[in-house]
Amino acid sequence: MRITTVFAVGTLLAVSACGGPSGGDGAGEPNGGSGITQQTVTMDPTAKGPAAEVPGAKKGGVITVYSQSTPNTFDPTDIYFVDTNEIGRLLFRTPTQYAIRSGKAVLVPDLTDLGTVSADKLSWTFKMKTGIKYADGSEVKVEDLAYAVKRLFAHDIYKNSPTYQFTYFKDGDKYKGPYASGDQYSGVETPDATTLVIHLARPFSDLPYFMSFPAFTPIPKAKDTKENYKNNPLATGPYQFSAYTPGSSLKLKRNEHWDAASDPVRHQYVDGWDFQWGGEDVKTQQQVLNSSGPDANALNYANVDATLIPQLMQKKTQLLQGESPCTIVTQMDTRKIPLEVRKAIAKAFPYDQLYKAAGLNDLVADTASTIMPPSVAGYTKYTPHPDLDGTGNGDPAEAKKMLEAAGKVGFELSWYYDNTSPLAQQVNQIRTDALTAAGFTVKAIGTATAELRGKVSDYDAPVNMGQSPNGWCSDWPTGGSWFPVLFRSQSIDEGTSWGMLKDSTLDAEIDAVSNLPVDASTAKWGELDKKIMGMYVALPRYYDKMAVVIGTGIGGAEGDPTMGLPFFVNMFVKS
Repeated sequence: MRITTVFAVGTLLAVSACGGPSGGDGAGEPNGGSGITQQTVTMDPTAKGPAAEVPGAKKGGVITVYSQSTPNTFDPTDIYFVDTNEIGRLLFRTPTQYAIRSGKAVLVPDLTDLGTVSADKLSWTFKMKTGIKYADGSEVKVEDLAYAVKRLFAHDIYKNSPTYQFTYFKDGDKYKGPYASGDQYSGVETPDATTLVIHLARPFSDLPYFMSFPAFTPIPKAKDTKENYKNNPLATGPYQFSAYTPGSSLKLKRNEHWDAASDPVRHQYVDGWDFQWGGEDVKTQQQVLNSSGPDANALNYANVDATLIPQLMQKKTQLLQGESPCTIVTQMDTRKIPLEVRKAIAKAFPYDQLYKAAGLNDLVADTASTIMPPSVAGYTKYTPHPDLDGTGNGDPAEAKKMLEAAGKVGFELSWYYDNTSPLAQQVNQIRTDALTAAGFTVKAIGTATAELRGKVSDYDAPVNMGQSPNGWCSDWPTGGSWFPVLFRSQSIDEGTSWGMLKDSTLDAEIDAVSNLPVDASTAKWGELDKKIMGMYVALPRYYDKMAVVIGTGIGGAEGDPTMGLPFFVNMFVKS
């Protein structure tokens, strides 16, 4: 899953880590530790609503949520960033969903059961609950779920949406969505009023996890306003839009038609939510830390600024910590940079200097040496090479010898960086100096913050390092949400590639593991992790962690280990 803020030299940094806490009493006490523990793949098909009450919970009040990073859309089909996904839990019910139990994510039924797979593994049947209503009082129908599936294929309109459906779903390479191809799609059917069947082109054992995405929230065809749907989507969750100013603010109010008795995950404790974006994080974090007036009932979901940590250590009850299924890297384009040159880059790379310059610390990061972070099932601790362990100041002199041996002295390395940010300029200079000393010619291309995300996402741009995504968070806690998305040849066309690999043999290997049941694929993903990292496709930087500031008046605060943001649906105002 994409993380949200373009930062420094093109690295995509999560506003708050995709992680979860290791504990917590539901009253805003600090939780989590300095390490990251491994998540397990857990399902509970028997879970039923209503969700268990949060200890000490009260009803009423409004919670204010700050973040400098601005969500790009609230159309459920197009949501693929962690911030909008977490906010979406307040708005959208989906076929399946995650409950957080003792800091771990457990997949549970939401609008449907967890599905039953056919003997040939090519069809999944989901049974839908009855009596669910939208915020306007109309009934949710199984056809609305089917329409949401069809809408996922209109990728020309919903460009940010996930892409698993194109390769796993039957005729996914042919169907172009309901607007271009009409309603007849062979990959989904509704044989009766409570049954949704999804047909596959190949086995997809992780499908029940995928069905937790906002993209699978029901949408009535008659109320689909296409590009305008994002401005007031139809809610099924405990809250609905009250007022929305794109790029600035979102106010939510209670959805009186939400059915708590059928929902095993969500609560409706507060009267409303007030999301405010664009303000400088360090400023709003200080406001939350001060907790004066309304800011006592506020939080900022960006990782805490390093300058505030000394204060926060004196107010530890306002620190919410959590783990992360996110890994941050610096990409190297294998199409443009030969292997021997990539090895020299790794030898020269100033990991420690960049870590310090970016203001990272043990609260928000652990150094990385793998593709999957420890919080993903299948993670195996290893170091493929000492130059790929995320630590050290690099050895430019030795790297230059490697270039000389390869006849590549003066090889040009190019990337984009934010030339409007002093911090980004500093980080860029550190990397430039280290690689220049190693014998490279460096071409760092400065661009404005507003243009950076588009620049690094263009794989045809005149650069060979630092392309997007330079960070990834699990779509669900297995390798199935990493390797098929990041390393198959098609990932280049889908804009989600690490290293821009185009290797049919590797494609076949990834497909073979994808076709295995979840319990059989776990160890195989770990083996693939080591193999691909050893190909020098990226420089591992760190595993992201969550450390956010919450107001003194907020209760029920814990992390969401699937998103790395506070788990909003459990929060309440203490008084």
